[in-house]
Amino acid sequence: MFSPLQGLATGWLEYIMANQNQFLELLAGHIRMVGIGELIAIIIAVPAGILATRDPRAARVIESLGATAQTIPALGVVALTFTVLGLGQRPTILAIVIYAVFPILKNTVAGIRQVDDSMVRAGRGMGMTNLQRLRQIELPYALPVIFAGIRTSTVLCIGVAYIGVFVGSGGLGIWVQAGLTSVSYDIMLAGAIPGALTVLAFDQLFKYIEQAVTPEVISGDLEADTNVAA
Repeated sequence: MFSPLQGLATGWLEYIMANQNQFLELLAGHIRMVGIGELIAIIIAVPAGILATRDPRAARVIESLGATAQTIPALGVVALTFTVLGLGQRPTILAIVIYAVFPILKNTVAGIRQVDDSMVRAGRGMGMTNLQRLRQIELPYALPVIFAGIRTSTVLCIGVAYIGVFVGSGGLGIWVQAGLTSVSYDIMLAGAIPGALTVLAFDQLFKYIEQAVTPEVISGDLEADTNVAA
């Protein structure tokens, strides 16, 4: 009675085991696209977020552009750009960058703006330059919020990378498309489930990194707030 369900539950794993080399190649390509796109997005979004906290006029423009980018369908980006960028991973990486920028940008702005003004004034009173205050006070306290944005964008972009199959970029989307084309749930799930597991793995990885880069004084403040709330 339950044999079809049992086969469905294990068939995708058996397919991966029977095609291990191809699976590792697809997974590596998927992670590579997300990694490159995220890195480019961080390089763009963090400086833009810092600029937005310094110049109100720039803030309006930057935040509007970031929000607008989120409304563009990822498949539309790939479809419009592959004629210029060609087939392969570049159109997909561009779509990942567009979707990854806004969460990181928004959290960079929020993280810097939430730093206590008294700490900034104290740094100014100690003779710190704007750059020194940014490096020694604002960014360290903003890092947990910034990394939360990176976690969010990474989870989102692992899904975005699946659309790259339509322009020959590889990745796990190849098996999802093959499963849909052949009406094989085993192949489709062999491409979909590892993506979901990758999301969980990256989420935990960034969680540990976030804890590692959070200054001890912030951790102490958070612990104190928790105890007060309790």
